[in-house]
Amino acid sequence: MQKSPDWPKNARALARAAAAEPSSSLQWDDVRYFLVLAREGSLSAAARRLAVEHTTVARRADALEQSLGVRLFDRLPRGWRLTAEGNALAERAERMEQEAAGFARAAAGAGSLRGTVRISAPPTVASHIIAPNLAALRRQWPGIDLVLLGEKRNANLMAHEADLAVRLSRPTSSTLATRPLGDLGYGLYATAEVLARPESEWEFIGYDENLRHVPQQRWLDNYAGERRVVLRCSDLAAMHQATLAGLGVAALPHLLGAPAETGTLLRRLPVDDPALHREIWLVIHPDVRRSPRVRAVADALIALFDAQRHVLAGF
Repeated sequence: MQKSPDWPKNARALARAAAAEPSSSLQWDDVRYFLVLAREGSLSAAARRLAVEHTTVARRADALEQSLGVRLFDRLPRGWRLTAEGNALAERAERMEQEAAGFARAAAGAGSLRGTVRISAPPTVASHIIAPNLAALRRQWPGIDLVLLGEKRNANLMAHEADLAVRLSRPTSSTLATRPLGDLGYGLYATAEVLARPESEWEFIGYDENLRHVPQQRWLDNYAGERRVVLRCSDLAAMHQATLAGLGVAALPHLLGAPAETGTLLRRLPVDDPALHREIWLVIHPDVRRSPRVRAVADALIALFDAQRHVLAGF
């Protein structure tokens, strides 16, 4: 390669700049050697732990100090002692070590049908649709362990709180991969004793103020009008039990109110209002979508919801 006439001068300028400024690129091996030396307190002990020569440990420590522009150790006759700056950075280096170990574990399981998959779903969907069918589905992938999170809130997939999520609304974030799973249908349900009263005397069971915004509650409020809501609660299971006890009329998903679930204790009101359905979505973070075990569980959930679509929709 032909060099310009100013090449020696430019090279010397670059060298001075490089010497004056610490490098922004760290080598993990330098950090690893630093951490072992900090724990052992001497070059010889660190060298034995790392199975290298003590000169290699010293060279790595020097390289890290030069890269950072910070003195990390006091070189004492009886060993190497961390400076105040080195002690502070050692705590961060330990966290890096833990993250590196976690990365290695994830990489080891990423290419196989082994490991753990975390599923977040609304509590009723988790307990009445997913959980009862897991035994049969899991025979397809015996090496996968599952964590099933029945949650009212939406798990933060960006923060890796779950690998897969089943939601009752389509996510607005364009960074998440989504797939429709079907519809969750709702109806107005009550016992025969409640419905035997004049309609003007019917009383209702609904969500509390924190959930007044959900579609099924708005639907119930519109139907009830000025009639009394005698119980408001935050838990659908409690609402279902209160309806079974004859407390009033409630908007329940068909999978709870249908005769097969209640032993014909509840009756569905033949309301004139349009039936309420909420879309069910499967949501996956793109980073984990390529994992074979996550993909296997996602495919199983898709097949499961397809098989249960009539139960969910209330047809």
